[in-house]
Amino acid sequence: MNRLKYLSACLILSCCAPLALARGATVPPLTPEQLRADLRFVQDAIAATHPEPGFSADPAAVGHAYAAIAEQMREPMSPDQAWRLLATLNPLYADGHLAITPAAPRAQSQAFLDEGGRFFPYEVTLDGAGGLYIRALLGGAPTPLQGARITRINGVPASRIVADLLARCHGDTAAFRASLLSLRWPFLYWKVMGAPASHALQLDDGRELTVPGTAALPAYLDSDGSFAQQFRFALLPGKAALLTLNTFAWPDKAQFTAFTAEAFRQMRAAEVDTLLIDVRANGGGNDDLWIDGVLRYIADKPYRWASTYRKKVIQGRDSAHEKLGDVIDGEITSWQQPRLDDPLHFSGNTYLLVGGRTYSSSILLSNVMQDFGFGKVVGAAGQARTRQSGGTQNFVLPNSGLELGVPRLLLQRPSGAATPVLLQPDIVLPDNPYDPRALIDAVLKLGT
Repeated sequence: MNRLKYLSACLILSCCAPLALARGATVPPLTPEQLRADLRFVQDAIAATHPEPGFSADPAAVGHAYAAIAEQMREPMSPDQAWRLLATLNPLYADGHLAITPAAPRAQSQAFLDEGGRFFPYEVTLDGAGGLYIRALLGGAPTPLQGARITRINGVPASRIVADLLARCHGDTAAFRASLLSLRWPFLYWKVMGAPASHALQLDDGRELTVPGTAALPAYLDSDGSFAQQFRFALLPGKAALLTLNTFAWPDKAQFTAFTAEAFRQMRAAEVDTLLIDVRANGGGNDDLWIDGVLRYIADKPYRWASTYRKKVIQGRDSAHEKLGDVIDGEITSWQQPRLDDPLHFSGNTYLLVGGRTYSSSILLSNVMQDFGFGKVVGAAGQARTRQSGGTQNFVLPNSGLELGVPRLLLQRPSGAATPVLLQPDIVLPDNPYDPRALIDAVLKLGT
């Protein structure tokens, strides 16, 4: 059986594994043979899908890691133990689209709670040096401990725990992985450190407290996914407006474009001259949402969303001209035309707010805004690459049920420039992790 057909067969045969894990079913320990089969599956899936793994990773370091992981697969392991081992590949690949992750995290978490489990009691944020700070109660409610730095948890230095968790996070840069860990801390803490009934915390001001685990979902898993939660529009004082777009993965494009059209109608009626588009929480999705729902009202010259691409021809995408397994380089030749005669065309000042969770399609939007001068990109610097991977293919490891994402595309920014390597805002401003409104207020002051 060829490699791609084998991978597809494994994907079908293992589709029930994540469901069993999510429902809390007892899963027999994985044998060393099964573990090594999953490791080979990861290698084969990446080789068959990724057009250039060395784009973000050191092939020699990755090769050494595979050998070291295989050596540790000598005893039976649970799926969680397998993930803790396999996930050490994540930071080595250094790409937000390439990751080995636990299956169905929300369903697993709910099953864990239903069985009496308890999560770490706080949402947290990490600084650039790996310092661990309390941001809110688990789930997002405020706490008087906001901003307190945790130095030890149950007697273990917080720095050691942070390092252990970061060693299993995926993402383009160390800063990206720290942002990811800040968001997913309660879940990843459970997966790596376990779930004690209580947590003895030592703070940097000398305070010590013991806090029980919490029977609530982490905030990032408790989202209801509603349209109102993902997309918001508000008129602001001083003829300004704020358009918050938390995803471009919304399944109903017509609903999205109707929402943005109404936003621009309200802006026209209110004579808005300053627009803030907030994509700080936007991890990407479909480019046609921002092309047809946002830039149709802003663009004042022809543009394209990328300049060149590199792609791997995968099963189902092959043809007489593109053979299975080929790596193909090409140019984006289709250009979007501006709609200057649209009565809702906006020609005021536009600012795109970016942050640690801005990724994928929202990075492509940032590139377009910069390269064609459609607005100023504002926020923290340097967490994600401007040359983005994409076209992520999702696999399920046949024995452990763990999930694997692998990109099949690489996209160069519209200008074709190789630098800056990381997204560099036109205006660098800090993003307060405790007060999302602070950056908005800072941008509004730019025009005063």
